[in-house]
Amino acid sequence: MSEIIELAQRAREASYALAEASRATKDAALHAMAAALRANTDAIVAANAVDVAAAREAGTPESTVDRLALDAGRVDGMAAGLEQLAGLTDPVGEVVRGYTLPNGLELRQVRVPFGVVGIIYEARPNVTADAAGICLKSGNAVLLRGSSSAAASNVAIISVLRDAAASVGLPADVVQGVPTDRAAVKELMQARGLVDVLIPRGGAGLIQTVVSESTVPVIETGVGNCHVYVDADADLGLALEILLNSKTQRPSVCNAAESLLVHASVADDFLAIALPALASAGVTVHGDPTVVAAGKDIVAATDEDYGTEYNSLDLSAAVVESLESAVQHIRRYSSGHTDAIITRSQAAARRFVQAVDSAAVVVNASTRFTDGGEFGFGAEIGISTQKLHARGPMGLPEMTSTKYVVTGEGQIRN
Repeated sequence: MSEIIELAQRAREASYALAEASRATKDAALHAMAAALRANTDAIVAANAVDVAAAREAGTPESTVDRLALDAGRVDGMAAGLEQLAGLTDPVGEVVRGYTLPNGLELRQVRVPFGVVGIIYEARPNVTADAAGICLKSGNAVLLRGSSSAAASNVAIISVLRDAAASVGLPADVVQGVPTDRAAVKELMQARGLVDVLIPRGGAGLIQTVVSESTVPVIETGVGNCHVYVDADADLGLALEILLNSKTQRPSVCNAAESLLVHASVADDFLAIALPALASAGVTVHGDPTVVAAGKDIVAATDEDYGTEYNSLDLSAAVVESLESAVQHIRRYSSGHTDAIITRSQAAARRFVQAVDSAAVVVNASTRFTDGGEFGFGAEIGISTQKLHARGPMGLPEMTSTKYVVTGEGQIRN
């Protein structure tokens, strides 16, 4: 038996016990995990230092090293996230709908765990604790395959979490790590029947590989080519503030704005204030001819620019003749993550919301709000850009399926 199949079978056995666990037990496990992370901070930070040193030796950009690095504060943040999860409502057992049929049968559709969830993710070791906590709270055993760049960190964190789960009577195998070699990952993607769902979390290459090669059902978390459209009826001061926050508050994340669209009727006035402000914030603008003519040091945009998730201080920009033209541009280039309109017109806002088919459509606010924590979900497992089952930030309810419970008093079907 291969190592992956053995891990998956152990996860399946653990999932049976977890599915029957009470909320009190699961919450006790989350608190125990949080306490254990804090108690083992020095060991976790020491293991992380090995990963950070290896990353720097390999010439990894410092922005990526920063996402990889852990210190006492970040470990405490991981622990606090688990404690926050413990305070959230348990989705398992929630009645989605229920009624009595004409024949007297009582029908209830209730939330249940998936069973075994595999998560394939990159870089940040804090995802290890977040994912383990969300899966445990929602009643799922989890197989965690982090990146090789965080291997030492993840081994240390997973060991702590397993011991903590066992300390409250749950099987340690509710949380397991998966080897990082390619053969192991491929086998995980083929473990249909043992693994109920896979969730890739990372760059476009990773996500596409999992979607293309997996026989296990996949919830696709997507890249974020997010747009901010400044409408003809926009408050330009408000639009500038929202644009800068969407682009510069944290440019490396999937809900940061990557594209700016401006209605032609306000383009001269808006670009006159926006382009200098973006330049002052260190943003390189890749613009169409109108944008290039309106500012200094603007890079001429290519078709590829409009479809790019930069994850950096770069922004594509174009002037459009109408709201409909903005919608058409977004339909062509958006990744379906988050797209925003800035307008004082209720009619324009309604049209935009109806026409733009993204996981989140924002009116007069920053794209940066598309986040499980900002939505009040607690930690998130990722942001889904697909349309089946889960879409947008995935919190606890999105980590469940449903089953029907039918209760009768001897009814038989004619």
